[in-house]
Amino acid sequence: MSLPTLTLSLALLATCTVVALAQETEALPELDPYLKLNGTVRFRVQAANTREGGDPTQLTIGPDLELYLKPLVRLKEVTAFDLDDAKARPLVFAAGYRYLATPGSPSTNRMELATTAHFPLKLQFLLTDRNRADLDWTNGSFKWRYRNRLQVERPISIRSYHPIPYISAEVYYEEQYQKWSTTELYAGSLFPIKKRYEFDLYYEHQNNTGKRPNSQLEGIGLKLNMFFSLK
Repeated sequence: MSLPTLTLSLALLATCTVVALAQETEALPELDPYLKLNGTVRFRVQAANTREGGDPTQLTIGPDLELYLKPLVRLKEVTAFDLDDAKARPLVFAAGYRYLATPGSPSTNRMELATTAHFPLKLQFLLTDRNRADLDWTNGSFKWRYRNRLQVERPISIRSYHPIPYISAEVYYEEQYQKWSTTELYAGSLFPIKKRYEFDLYYEHQNNTGKRPNSQLEGIGLKLNMFFSLK
Protein backbone atom coordinates (compact mmCIF):
# COMPACT_ATOMS: atom_id res chain seq x y z
CA MET A 1 0.00 0.00 0.00
CA SER A 2 1.41 3.39 -0.98
CA LEU A 3 1.94 6.14 1.57
CA PRO A 4 -0.76 8.43 0.09
CA THR A 5 -3.27 5.56 0.13
CA LEU A 6 -2.35 4.66 3.70
CA THR A 7 -2.65 8.29 4.77
CA LEU A 8 -6.04 8.61 3.09
CA SER A 9 -7.24 5.38 4.70
CA LEU A 10 -6.14 6.49 8.16
CA ALA A 11 -7.79 9.87 7.67
CA LEU A 12 -11.02 8.18 6.59
CA LEU A 13 -10.88 5.82 9.56
CA ALA A 14 -10.29 8.72 11.94
CA THR A 15 -13.21 10.63 10.41
CA CYS A 16 -15.53 7.64 10.76
CA THR A 17 -14.42 7.15 14.36
CA VAL A 18 -15.11 10.78 15.22
CA VAL A 19 -18.54 10.59 13.59
CA ALA A 20 -19.38 7.38 15.47
CA LEU A 21 -18.16 8.86 18.73
CA ALA A 22 -20.24 11.96 18.16
CA GLN A 23 -23.32 9.78 17.67
CA GLU A 24 -22.76 7.83 20.90
CA THR A 25 -21.38 10.54 23.17
CA GLU A 26 -23.44 13.21 24.92
CA ALA A 27 -22.27 16.83 24.67
CA LEU A 28 -22.52 18.59 28.04
CA PRO A 29 -21.88 22.37 27.80
CA GLU A 30 -22.13 24.51 30.93
CA LEU A 31 -21.73 28.15 31.95
CA ASP A 32 -21.08 29.09 35.60
CA PRO A 33 -20.59 32.77 36.49
CA TYR A 34 -19.63 33.43 40.14
CA LEU A 35 -19.94 36.71 42.03
CA LYS A 36 -18.04 36.99 45.30
CA LEU A 37 -20.07 39.23 47.61
CA ASN A 38 -17.55 39.34 50.47
CA GLY A 39 -14.92 37.17 52.12
CA THR A 40 -17.37 34.45 53.14
CA VAL A 41 -20.31 34.60 50.69
CA ARG A 42 -20.49 33.90 46.96
CA PHE A 43 -23.36 33.85 44.46
CA ARG A 44 -23.49 31.61 41.38
CA VAL A 45 -25.79 31.07 38.41
CA GLN A 46 -25.60 27.79 36.50
CA ALA A 47 -26.82 27.19 32.95
CA ALA A 48 -26.08 23.72 31.62
CA ASN A 49 -27.08 20.81 29.46
CA THR A 50 -27.07 17.92 31.95
CA ARG A 51 -27.73 14.20 32.06
CA GLU A 52 -27.21 13.03 35.61
CA GLY A 53 -28.20 9.95 37.56
CA GLY A 54 -29.88 8.24 34.64
CA ASP A 55 -32.13 11.22 33.90
CA PRO A 56 -32.81 12.21 30.28
CA THR A 57 -30.97 15.19 28.83
CA GLN A 58 -32.16 18.32 30.62
CA LEU A 59 -31.65 22.06 30.34
CA THR A 60 -30.70 23.17 33.85
CA ILE A 61 -30.67 26.76 35.05
CA GLY A 62 -30.72 28.41 38.46
CA PRO A 63 -28.84 30.25 41.22
CA ASP A 64 -27.22 29.21 44.46
CA LEU A 65 -25.56 30.84 47.43
CA GLU A 66 -22.29 29.60 48.93
CA LEU A 67 -21.02 30.22 52.46
CA TYR A 68 -17.34 29.71 53.28
CA LEU A 69 -15.15 29.15 56.27
CA LYS A 70 -11.92 31.11 56.40
CA PRO A 71 -9.13 29.88 54.08
CA LEU A 72 -6.32 27.70 55.35
CA VAL A 73 -2.71 28.55 54.55
CA ARG A 74 -1.96 24.99 53.43
CA LEU A 75 -4.99 24.95 51.12
CA LYS A 76 -4.01 28.33 49.65
CA GLU A 77 -0.59 26.89 48.82
CA VAL A 78 -2.05 23.79 47.14
CA THR A 79 -4.59 25.81 45.12
CA ALA A 80 -2.32 28.73 44.22
CA PHE A 81 -2.90 28.27 40.46
CA ASP A 82 -6.67 27.68 40.68
CA LEU A 83 -8.96 30.67 40.11
CA ASP A 84 -11.67 29.17 42.34
CA ASP A 85 -10.81 30.54 45.77
CA ALA A 86 -13.48 28.34 47.39
CA LYS A 87 -10.97 25.49 47.15
CA ALA A 88 -8.79 27.27 49.70
CA ARG A 89 -11.62 26.94 52.25
CA PRO A 90 -11.86 23.77 54.36
CA LEU A 91 -15.67 23.81 54.20
CA VAL A 92 -18.16 25.32 51.75
CA PHE A 93 -21.92 25.21 52.29
CA ALA A 94 -24.27 25.79 49.36
CA ALA A 95 -28.02 26.03 48.84
CA GLY A 96 -29.68 26.65 45.51
CA TYR A 97 -32.61 26.26 43.16
CA ARG A 98 -32.66 24.65 39.71
CA TYR A 99 -35.28 24.63 36.99
CA LEU A 100 -34.90 21.51 34.83
CA ALA A 101 -36.61 21.35 31.45
CA THR A 102 -36.88 18.03 29.61
CA PRO A 103 -38.25 17.93 26.04
CA GLY A 104 -41.61 16.15 25.99
CA SER A 105 -41.81 15.80 29.79
CA PRO A 106 -42.97 17.94 32.74
CA SER A 107 -40.40 20.34 34.14
CA THR A 108 -38.74 19.77 37.52
CA ASN A 109 -38.17 22.23 40.35
CA ARG A 110 -35.16 21.26 42.42
CA MET A 111 -33.65 22.43 45.67
CA GLU A 112 -29.96 21.59 46.03
CA LEU A 113 -28.16 21.41 49.38
CA ALA A 114 -24.43 20.67 49.44
CA THR A 115 -21.45 20.57 51.76
CA THR A 116 -17.96 20.44 50.26
CA ALA A 117 -14.77 19.71 52.19
CA HIS A 118 -11.24 20.30 50.89
CA PHE A 119 -8.18 18.43 52.13
CA PRO A 120 -4.58 19.31 51.19
CA LEU A 121 -2.46 16.25 50.47
CA LYS A 122 1.23 15.73 49.86
CA LEU A 123 2.89 16.68 46.56
CA GLN A 124 0.36 19.49 45.95
CA PHE A 125 -2.60 17.15 45.55
CA LEU A 126 -6.03 18.39 46.59
CA LEU A 127 -8.84 16.07 47.70
CA THR A 128 -12.41 17.36 47.45
CA ASP A 129 -15.36 15.58 49.08
CA ARG A 130 -18.80 16.91 48.12
CA ASN A 131 -22.02 15.67 49.71
CA ARG A 132 -25.20 16.85 48.02
CA ALA A 133 -28.95 16.33 48.30
CA ASP A 134 -31.33 16.91 45.36
CA LEU A 135 -34.95 17.56 46.38
CA ASP A 136 -37.16 17.35 43.28
CA TRP A 137 -40.78 18.32 42.65
CA THR A 138 -42.17 17.17 39.27
CA ASN A 139 -45.82 17.48 38.29
CA GLY A 140 -46.92 17.44 41.94
CA SER A 141 -44.77 14.47 43.02
CA PHE A 142 -41.67 14.60 45.22
CA LYS A 143 -38.50 12.53 45.19
CA TRP A 144 -34.99 12.93 46.56
CA ARG A 145 -31.51 11.57 46.03
CA TYR A 146 -28.15 11.77 47.78
CA ARG A 147 -24.87 12.21 45.92
CA ASN A 148 -21.27 11.90 47.04
CA ARG A 149 -18.40 13.01 44.81
CA LEU A 150 -14.68 12.58 45.47
CA GLN A 151 -12.13 14.41 43.34
CA VAL A 152 -8.33 14.46 43.30
CA GLU A 153 -6.46 17.13 41.39
CA ARG A 154 -2.98 18.53 41.05
CA PRO A 155 -1.56 21.42 38.98
CA ILE A 156 1.16 20.76 36.44
CA SER A 157 3.61 23.20 34.89
CA ILE A 158 3.97 23.86 31.17
CA ARG A 159 6.52 26.64 31.28
CA SER A 160 4.64 29.48 33.00
CA TYR A 161 1.19 27.93 32.46
CA HIS A 162 -0.49 25.69 35.04
CA PRO A 163 -3.42 23.50 33.95
CA ILE A 164 -4.98 21.35 36.67
CA PRO A 165 -5.81 17.76 35.65
CA TYR A 166 -8.16 15.76 37.86
CA ILE A 167 -10.01 12.48 38.27
CA SER A 168 -13.34 12.15 40.03
CA ALA A 169 -16.04 9.65 40.99
CA GLU A 170 -19.62 10.27 42.10
CA VAL A 171 -22.23 7.83 43.41
CA TYR A 172 -25.99 8.38 43.71
CA TYR A 173 -28.50 6.93 46.14
CA GLU A 174 -31.93 7.26 44.51
CA GLU A 175 -34.98 7.28 46.78
CA GLN A 176 -37.23 6.06 43.96
CA TYR A 177 -35.10 2.91 43.49
CA GLN A 178 -34.15 2.47 47.16
CA LYS A 179 -30.52 1.75 46.28
CA TRP A 180 -27.20 3.11 45.05
CA SER A 181 -28.14 3.24 41.39
CA THR A 182 -25.65 5.44 39.54
CA THR A 183 -21.87 5.72 39.33
CA GLU A 184 -20.19 8.51 37.37
CA LEU A 185 -16.45 8.59 36.59
CA TYR A 186 -14.68 11.70 35.32
CA ALA A 187 -11.26 12.58 33.94
CA GLY A 188 -10.54 16.14 32.94
CA SER A 189 -8.51 19.27 33.37
CA LEU A 190 -9.01 22.89 34.37
CA PHE A 191 -7.49 25.53 32.10
CA PRO A 192 -7.20 28.98 33.73
CA ILE A 193 -7.41 31.94 31.35
CA LYS A 194 -5.97 35.10 32.87
CA LYS A 195 -7.58 36.05 36.21
CA ARG A 196 -11.31 35.57 35.67
CA TYR A 197 -11.97 32.67 33.32
CA GLU A 198 -11.39 28.95 33.62
CA PHE A 199 -12.34 26.19 31.19
CA ASP A 200 -13.15 22.72 32.53
CA LEU A 201 -12.85 20.06 29.82
CA TYR A 202 -13.71 16.51 30.87
CA TYR A 203 -14.75 13.02 29.82
CA GLU A 204 -17.53 11.28 31.74
CA HIS A 205 -18.59 7.64 31.97
CA GLN A 206 -21.92 6.97 33.66
CA ASN A 207 -23.38 3.61 34.71
CA ASN A 208 -27.05 3.45 35.70
CA THR A 209 -28.66 0.41 37.37
CA GLY A 210 -31.93 1.98 38.55
CA LYS A 211 -34.00 0.84 35.58
CA ARG A 212 -33.87 -2.38 33.61
CA PRO A 213 -31.94 -2.92 31.48
CA ASN A 214 -28.90 -1.17 32.91
CA SER A 215 -27.67 1.74 30.81
CA GLN A 216 -24.39 3.51 30.23
CA LEU A 217 -23.56 7.00 29.01
CA GLU A 218 -20.40 8.55 27.65
CA GLY A 219 -20.15 12.31 27.82
CA ILE A 220 -17.80 15.10 26.81
CA GLY A 221 -18.24 18.21 28.91
CA LEU A 222 -17.00 21.75 28.49
CA LYS A 223 -17.65 24.17 31.32
CA LEU A 224 -16.74 27.84 31.46
CA ASN A 225 -16.30 29.23 34.97
CA MET A 226 -16.24 33.02 35.32
CA PHE A 227 -15.14 34.63 38.58
CA PHE A 228 -16.10 38.17 39.59
CA SER A 229 -15.98 40.08 42.85
CA LEU A 230 -17.68 43.15 44.30
CA LYS A 231 -14.37 44.17 45.84
